Amino acid sequence: MGIVISPSILNSDFGNLRGELTKIAGADVAHVDVMDNHFVPNLSIGLPVAEAVIKQGILPADTHLMIEDPDRWAPAYAEAGCVNVTFHAEAAVAPIRLARELRKLGARAGLALRPATDVTPFLDLLEEFDLILVMTVEPGFGGQSFIEAMLPKVRRTRDAITRAGLNVDVQVDGGISRATIERAAAAGANNFVAGTAIFRSGDPAAEVQALRELAEAAYRD
Repeated sequence: MGIVISPSILNSDFGNLRGELTKIAGADVAHVDVMDNHFVPNLSIGLPVAEAVIKQGILPADTHLMIEDPDRWAPAYAEAGCVNVTFHAEAAVAPIRLARELRKLGARAGLALRPATDVTPFLDLLEEFDLILVMTVEPGFGGQSFIEAMLPKVRRTRDAITRAGLNVDVQVDGGISRATIERAAAAGANNFVAGTAIFRSGDPAAEVQALRELAEAAYRD
C-alpha cells in the first residue's frame, strides 16, 4: 500500500482556497470534513466547498461525511467528482448498498468508525469498501489529542485486510502529527489525515513532506 497524506482543509483559510490548496499541492488529496450539527455537535462545510476544491484542479477531494442520513446525501459527493466518499457506519442504514452505489458513481467508498465502534462486525465485509477510516479522536472538532488506544483497532483492521489479500486503505484521522504518525503507520495505517499539524505549521508544504517521510519509514504492511 502506498502512503497517502490527506491534509484536512477544515483548518485552512476558505477565503483563499486556491492559495491554501497550492500550499499542500505535494499531498495526495485534500480532505473535506462535512459536519451537519446533528451526527456531530458542529457545523462545517458541505457540497459547494467540495465542488470548489474539485474545480481548482490542484488536488482530488477526499470527503469525510460526519452527517446523518448519508444514504441520502453521500451519492451527491460522488456525482460531484470526489475521488473518495467516506460515511459513518453509525449513521448509514444500508452501508453495503451505499458503498456499492458510490462505486457505481465512480468514487471510492470509505467506511468510518468512531472510537467506540468495534471494527469486528465489518471485517467480513472489507471487500465492499476501498477505505476504512479509524477515527483517532471523537469526530466533530479539529485539534484534539490522538487516542493511543485506537492503535489495536488499526492493527486488527490491517491484519484482516492482509489476510484477505485486499487493496484497502486504512485511514486515521485525528491528532496526526510528527509525534504520532509513526506509531499509526507501524500499526498498519497508510492513509493519514492531518489538519492542525499542516496548516498551523510555518511551512505546510514542508510539513506534508516530513509526515510522508516519517510514515514511509515506519509503515508495516
